[in-house]
Amino acid sequence: MTVTIVGMAAVTVGFLCGVWAVLYGVLSFLDVSAASSFAGGLTALTVVTIGYLEYKQIDTIERLADANRVDEEAEPELYELVTRVAAQLDVPVPTIALSDRQTPEALAVGFRPDNVHLVLSRGTLDTIDGRAELEAVVAHELAHVKNRDAMVMTAVSLPVILARGLGTRLADIENPGGAAILIVPLGFVSTLIWGTGKAMTARLSRAREQAADRAAVAVTGSPSVLATALTKLDRSISGTPNRDLREVSGVSSLSILPLEPAELEKVMLGPDGNREPSYWWLRQRLYRFERWLFRTHPPTDERIDQLAAYERQQDRRSSAQQQP
Repeated sequence: MTVTIVGMAAVTVGFLCGVWAVLYGVLSFLDVSAASSFAGGLTALTVVTIGYLEYKQIDTIERLADANRVDEEAEPELYELVTRVAAQLDVPVPTIALSDRQTPEALAVGFRPDNVHLVLSRGTLDTIDGRAELEAVVAHELAHVKNRDAMVMTAVSLPVILARGLGTRLADIENPGGAAILIVPLGFVSTLIWGTGKAMTARLSRAREQAADRAAVAVTGSPSVLATALTKLDRSISGTPNRDLREVSGVSSLSILPLEPAELEKVMLGPDGNREPSYWWLRQRLYRFERWLFRTHPPTDERIDQLAAYERQQDRRSSAQQQP
């Protein structure tokens, strides 16, 4: 985690230096006096403007997840379970929101522990059998709150957000004309920083998911229960149509399991549907590479294996304690 945070700090510095270098180069080419100072001011203005525009586009997670808040009167059993798990983890009781979607979603969002929203879908509640499995899922999500993962991930994702915002707005410019001398190198810098930063934040995200699994096990005392819940949710996601998964892509990185299709959907072309899309073999491999590079969660099989290891450790400790 420390290495990733230091790396993201370096990426942030690299992004700022890259934007400054491009602006300085153009201003020097135009023979502008005090080009270095002007480039510094324009860099600061660019970053602040992009940051503000990106912030204005942020939507509430409840809206992205199509969820509605519920209170204790509407869902007394769920409210009691969440309250108890929150007390065990020593975090404030979150606001609970339920979505009618059948896609299995479970996420806790909020920058501060005292302003957290726990979002669950009907698909998750229908997939999970029993109170113990639901408790394990809730414990995993509230462990993210305990570990302040939202704050950490938001901070380290700053260069990715800025680079994406800059690249998006540069791409929207039509017929740049002479401005291409500025747009092309800035686009290259933003793409490089976005790819590097996203890969590094994905690595940190995977580590935080494993930490949340460990915390959930500490609360529930049963690694096998969480493993069973993850197995059922993973099967449900695998059986969900790609169309439905695309609809929830905005919350995929926040959910307990990634809401992404395992393979790229293949749509045959031609009037008879008998022609394979162009370069399909290459597109499949690029899709798999992209998923491997930017994966925000460890593979579910790895998480289940790790939980099984925790279970064996508990069994050994229990056996040792029982021996005279």
